[in-house]
Amino acid sequence: MPVILYVLFIVLLLPILLAGVANVCRARQFKGFDNHNPRQQQAQLEGLGGRAHAAQANAWEALMIFSATCLIAYAGGADLTALNLAALIFLACRIAHAVFYLANLSGPRSLAFGGAMLCSFYIVFQAAVPG
Repeated sequence: MPVILYVLFIVLLLPILLAGVANVCRARQFKGFDNHNPRQQQAQLEGLGGRAHAAQANAWEALMIFSATCLIAYAGGADLTALNLAALIFLACRIAHAVFYLANLSGPRSLAFGGAMLCSFYIVFQAAVPG
């Protein structure tokens, strides 16, 4: 199986892992969970919990972009094995993005976001350019 598909699976797990971090923080901050109004409670998270919740939302958005990128590459007939490096850089950028978000490092976080987007654009470009 091409590396890009393994990366897609790992990218799928990132928002779930970040939700776990946010939930640990939510349990600590509020001494439990409000399952009647969970989104209102999540919106009140502060510090690390608030950043984890925001990082989770961003990770879901990145998953949508990378999923579409993979579909375009596959449907466009791109050589998926030739995209290994771009996919791995995308993954590294997305992991770095999450770490920087949790660490409250906005500058490096923005660079990691931009790097991941550039990888997606590169992959789509490779699918669009005839072999």
